Amino acid sequence: MMGGGLSSLVLLVLLGLCVNGESGMPPGRRVHTLFSVECQDYFDWQTVGLMHSFRKARQPGPITRLLSCTDEEKKKYRGMHLAPTFEVPSMSRHPKTGDWYPAINKPAGVVHWLKHSKEAKNVDWVVILDADMIIRGPIVPWELGAEKGYAVAAYYGYLIGCNNILAQLHTKHPEFCDKVGGLLAMHIDDLRALAPMWLSKTEEVREDKAHWGTNITGDIYSSGWISEMYGYSFGAAEVGLRHKINDNLMIYPGYIPQEGVVPILLHYGLPFSVGNWSFSKLDHHEDGIVYDCGRLFPEPPYPKEVKLMEPDAHKRRGLFLNLECINTLNEGLLLQHAANGCPKPKWSKYMSFLKSKTFAELTRPKQLTAATLGIEEKVQAVQQQVVDEPAKPYPKIHTLFSTECTPYFDWQTVGLVHSFHLSGQPGNITRLLSCTDEDLKQYTGHDLAPTHYVPSMSRHPLTGDWYPAINKPAAVLHWLNHVDTDAEYIVILDADMIMRGPITPWEFKAARGQPVSTPYDYLIGCDNVLAKLHTSHPEACDKVGGVIIMHIDDLRQFALLWLHKTEEVRADRAHYATNITGDIYSSGWISEMYGYSFGAAELKLRHRISSEILIYPGYTPSPGIKYRVFHYGLEFKVGNWSFDKANWRNTDVVNRCWAQFPDPPDPSTLDQTDNNILQRDLLSIECIKTLNEALRLHHVRRKCPDPNSLSNSNSDAADEVVVSRKFGKMNVTSVLEDNHEQKNQSRELSEPTETDGMFSSVRFWVIAFWAFCGLGFLTVASVLFSGRKGKGKRGKSYRVKRRNSGSGFMDVNGRDRLLQVPL
Repeated sequence: MMGGGLSSLVLLVLLGLCVNGESGMPPGRRVHTLFSVECQDYFDWQTVGLMHSFRKARQPGPITRLLSCTDEEKKKYRGMHLAPTFEVPSMSRHPKTGDWYPAINKPAGVVHWLKHSKEAKNVDWVVILDADMIIRGPIVPWELGAEKGYAVAAYYGYLIGCNNILAQLHTKHPEFCDKVGGLLAMHIDDLRALAPMWLSKTEEVREDKAHWGTNITGDIYSSGWISEMYGYSFGAAEVGLRHKINDNLMIYPGYIPQEGVVPILLHYGLPFSVGNWSFSKLDHHEDGIVYDCGRLFPEPPYPKEVKLMEPDAHKRRGLFLNLECINTLNEGLLLQHAANGCPKPKWSKYMSFLKSKTFAELTRPKQLTAATLGIEEKVQAVQQQVVDEPAKPYPKIHTLFSTECTPYFDWQTVGLVHSFHLSGQPGNITRLLSCTDEDLKQYTGHDLAPTHYVPSMSRHPLTGDWYPAINKPAAVLHWLNHVDTDAEYIVILDADMIMRGPITPWEFKAARGQPVSTPYDYLIGCDNVLAKLHTSHPEACDKVGGVIIMHIDDLRQFALLWLHKTEEVRADRAHYATNITGDIYSSGWISEMYGYSFGAAELKLRHRISSEILIYPGYTPSPGIKYRVFHYGLEFKVGNWSFDKANWRNTDVVNRCWAQFPDPPDPSTLDQTDNNILQRDLLSIECIKTLNEALRLHHVRRKCPDPNSLSNSNSDAADEVVVSRKFGKMNVTSVLEDNHEQKNQSRELSEPTETDGMFSSVRFWVIAFWAFCGLGFLTVASVLFSGRKGKGKRGKSYRVKRRNSGSGFMDVNGRDRLLQVPL
């Protein structure tokens, strides 16, 4: 009898263990982590990284890989051993519509797991991650604040469709639409209610091609690629699942966390860099590195090198996160190679570092801090309320810049948006794109940035005046009148800028009634008759421009005045003179800048003027200042190399594969004797290198063919391009030269020649054709010559007359040169 009772007790204990799962957590606290992948090498190395970090971070509960494969893919697949796996039928090719959309496998996989997995019956809480993530510390839903009916998620601010017609079309409760994604932690009951709706709403948004535009979805490619994200947000709104949104838990490598915040998740969905080293997951789309013994991703700099490289402790934190991400990936690969049966790799300094106590200490599991959870702000608020000084979280920021539908602004857009993502700038960015209807029909750069489309005022609708610069205030006004923003501060930049760090109102002390800007001392009209004519408060005229940080309420009051004052100054041709305006061309070209200063003066908006935000490449930096923005509006040089944006006005470096700007000199070749000149030149090199890196990544995203695949037959041409880039010798002498000549030139400088197997035969027929034409020409010339014998020769004066009859070529080019204006 006693034996039977003991047996029953043992059975109950074992049953309890089975029900509670591997973690041994009590009922109600059983956590399960899910991530979705496909049968590809691309997802295999991400799986290795995520699985390794899962173990390293000591994430509670089991983890399951939802593996979506076709039958054909599964036959060739070699990575079944990489993670605990639940196989899911592939929906990459939709079984009903035939639409190719692999991202739908995520909600489809979750639905399948909930319906068919035995594990799903023994779970209380679910954490859903993406494969391209590194876990830094335990993700425990209830510790993050999740509860039934309220999931915890990361903030995806670019899901602007939650605030416009997209949400109104696809959910009955658009007011419940939350801009979230990435990290999801929720109760299993909520997931069961949500998952089918997540899938169906994904299908719904995917089919709604009429609303794929960037200005509606925020998808920079206008391709419906983020339909699954909207499927989640609309599905959650439909079932009434609300979110506790935490923007501190997850961070993209390349970004810098706020002081005191310790992110517990790295999402390496964007390229990131440390010095000259960089990593982009897209560069390894077909990389079988998991199965290639001894091969790791390129090693980054060591922590000691980063300390020497970056003196700013705040920026160093961001760089150390970059190192941690790639080093954890490589450590995971090293261990997976050993599990695969690979021979022990040869000793190297990097291998030794990955196995060192130093690295183990740097990557030990991170614990949630009060700042990460947002508790610190609440505590500070309570404490300060006692002394009647209530604290607030940092205000939301939105960054704007204005462009037109031209190749000139497209490459500037690529550079600015790339640098925005690297800078750690909070909030989102929007391009204000001013185009005529005809321009839009031919325009191909819709996917370069989140975009708000604006009617062009380059040709003024009332006066007929041609003045494209007026589009800037007109576009800001249009955006304010047509977009519902929750941002408290707006940062306004120019397209020809590169961001180097965050530009925030709290750091530069912007406030309502006191915007921040940078000095434009050449606006001498603030001190003379121009200000007296165009503002009733000339004493309040500030000589500012370039970068603007302004409270949204001030901007709403000010924008219309900015536009009107620009029109007013532009119409005042009697005062265009250089001695009045400071405009060296006396052309009224800087009327928009005066429109800004006079409009602000009219409202008595006085500026906090900071000379520590912006620097022009080519100018000598002040010691110790960390400038946040390069403004490459003027030509700058390093030795014999130079760059002038005006020379690239008509050259399309965005749509020509692998096109970029001339490489600057190597920093190691610079003269070290004068530190001021050295620092100046290093900043100039940094500016152009950032532009070129932005273009390179853009070409990668466009899936341009591998530039190394050029055939030997083109090696001479390729060498010529390299040389011309190396020394920066350009034949671009005018920004308005003949279009045909310009296109040929840009093709020669910027685009590798594409070849294929037909090249040799085509070349043969081209040569044969020209030979035939040459013989024909000689025959006709011979006949004509013999027919003209005896008719006498024309005089020299006829030849001179014929030579001059093509009048205007040199004159036109000369006139064009006079028209070059640095903007």
